[in-house]
Amino acid sequence: MEAPLYPDLPPDPSAPRGGQPAFWVGPRHLAGDDGRLYDVVADALAGLGWTSLTIVRGRHEPDEEPEDRQVLRSTVLHISPDALRWAQWGLADEPFHLGRLPVAWQISARAEASSPLAQWSAYFTRDVPGEAVVDFLVALDASNQPASALAGPELVLDAVAAHGWFRDIDQPEAAAMDPTFTSHISLGEVPPLIQDGDLRALSAGDDETRPAGWQAWAEPVLGAPLLWVASFAASVPHDLVAAFAASLSSTAPVLRRVLPEATQERLLRAPAI
Repeated sequence: MEAPLYPDLPPDPSAPRGGQPAFWVGPRHLAGDDGRLYDVVADALAGLGWTSLTIVRGRHEPDEEPEDRQVLRSTVLHISPDALRWAQWGLADEPFHLGRLPVAWQISARAEASSPLAQWSAYFTRDVPGEAVVDFLVALDASNQPASALAGPELVLDAVAAHGWFRDIDQPEAAAMDPTFTSHISLGEVPPLIQDGDLRALSAGDDETRPAGWQAWAEPVLGAPLLWVASFAASVPHDLVAAFAASLSSTAPVLRRVLPEATQERLLRAPAI
């Protein structure tokens, strides 16, 4: 018999009847995105008053029927009311990869609406828990200065340590991991092609130190494919990364119907109804 993991939590009232059963599961950082990463984030952005635009690029030959048109890329762009921040969903025919996983959400911000360039960007692949992406966006939306750093990196490590994550023995001021050593967050070298308005990130030579940015990932089995990756440009404010880290490491259960194959055996679950 399976005992309830969180008996005091009510079932989700919006859960549809029939279909796949719903479970409260944990830990959150291994729970995946339930196959709903776009819907969860887009609904949250709509609630914040962001505007959405659909961008389609394709090829249409003469005398070709509309249903035969080849769509090469389709993205959805969400823009904040002040136009200082935006989020783009796009899984292109030639996607941008992190850890061999295609990026699903790219979130950016700038200091002034007149500037054509983003001050920074953050990237999230599929299977990043939607709750963590939403909390990052809520913090971004609430920030009066979305392109300015208002706190130090210690805030990020404190956020995960408060939920039982361990600081790395070799890098206690720059890295931490969950108690099962499957999920990590680290401040260090930023992967190539990460967009950043800091000129040092663009002009630093091979022998020069580039600005450090936060990276997070889950590796359920050592040496096996990663479950998800999140990458933050060096200029992403630490308080925003801390909001993501706090949500990612939260011990509160999340509702799921679709569980990642790589972590099913690691998840604690209890029926939602």
